[in-house]
Amino acid sequence: MSATARDLILESVRKYHRDQTDNAPFVPGETPILSSGAVFDEDDRAALVEAALGMRIAAGTASNRFERRFAQLLHRRKAHLTNSGSSANLLALTALAQPELKERRLRPGDEVITVAAGFPTTVSPIVQNRLVPVLVDVELGTYNTTAERVAAAIGPRTRAIMIAHALGNPFPAAEVAALAEEHGLFFVEDNCDAVGSFYQGQPCGSFGDLATASFYPAHHLTMGEGGCVVTDNLVLARLVESLRDWGRDCWCEPGASDTCHKRFSQQLGKLPYGYDHKYTFSHVGYNLKSTDLQASLGLSQLRRLDEFGAARRRNWQRLRAALDGVPGLLLPEPTPGSDPSWFGFVLTVTQDASFDRAGLVAFLESRHIGTRNLFSGNLVRQPLFADVEHRVVGDLTNSDIITERTFWVGVYPGITTEMIDYVAQSIWEFATS
Repeated sequence: MSATARDLILESVRKYHRDQTDNAPFVPGETPILSSGAVFDEDDRAALVEAALGMRIAAGTASNRFERRFAQLLHRRKAHLTNSGSSANLLALTALAQPELKERRLRPGDEVITVAAGFPTTVSPIVQNRLVPVLVDVELGTYNTTAERVAAAIGPRTRAIMIAHALGNPFPAAEVAALAEEHGLFFVEDNCDAVGSFYQGQPCGSFGDLATASFYPAHHLTMGEGGCVVTDNLVLARLVESLRDWGRDCWCEPGASDTCHKRFSQQLGKLPYGYDHKYTFSHVGYNLKSTDLQASLGLSQLRRLDEFGAARRRNWQRLRAALDGVPGLLLPEPTPGSDPSWFGFVLTVTQDASFDRAGLVAFLESRHIGTRNLFSGNLVRQPLFADVEHRVVGDLTNSDIITERTFWVGVYPGITTEMIDYVAQSIWEFATS
């Protein structure tokens, strides 16, 4: 396609985007206020269409560019795109169970410390690798665990720690990283909800041996679907790549054939000498790759990450100030030393409140104000955990409170100040009626 034809198409796409943009005024009680969502501009739409015009339907140049830029953003050496944040978590933990790590590799029955209250796919890879999740409680207010709780959970079979930042609010990642180093443990930092957040001046995602991100539409930037694994450790990066790419031993990019210059001159496993390296498999892997269509949208979104973060912080702070003193509700707090790019605004109905969560949520939903539970609540109480071997350290009192009395509302960049004020007004109205 000629440059002129492409440019004409892309200009039409930009005009189409402007024509489709909904500039209708906010109508309280009628206009939906979503808990989360993607925010697109005409550059995003054009980037996606441009990739489609080039028929870039597999991973390629855009994927490579995104990986380099995302790694730089998080101060890491390597990044590998995946088809989702959940897949990123699976790849990160599975990489730690590979024989290349020798005596440090995770083996069935080894323990991994995590939290009871969060999203299941932080814990699922532990179970999927036949490891034992060790569950600790979190704090109300920050909804994160503490380094002290993690330290108390370390036992003779503990080999790793895998924890997620709660709704953009960082857990004490530097302290947890120090604990991991002191005890010779691997540390996987689930950063899916906290891209753009900082702890002690460093970006979240820069603390773990491996860290993960998600680019689902609810998250800080989106590819529609997508995720990423980042690390400074080149051995771990190579393992993640192999596991993501069918488990193959070859590291050629798509379309390349002999990057190692040994394609037909090696003997691996029990294969004959010279067996094609492109079809030599060294790990039990998957196909969890993303596409250049996704990466092209991600690159466009990445330029707005600071803008999105500023909007999330502004909305959270406005709602926090507006709800100060509301009866019957515990308001959220940032973890000390952190600068969160908030995923949502968490509220817990107090024990002495004159109402319950169900009533407040129903009232907000009746006004088209979207609400969400804090994911799984206490994961031990979920059906999936009925037959899962696990260990609990301490009580899970706060995780139970979260299960029964906690929910969150949105602060994502698509929410306006008018909407924030209406959410606050509605909560006050219900709590004081």
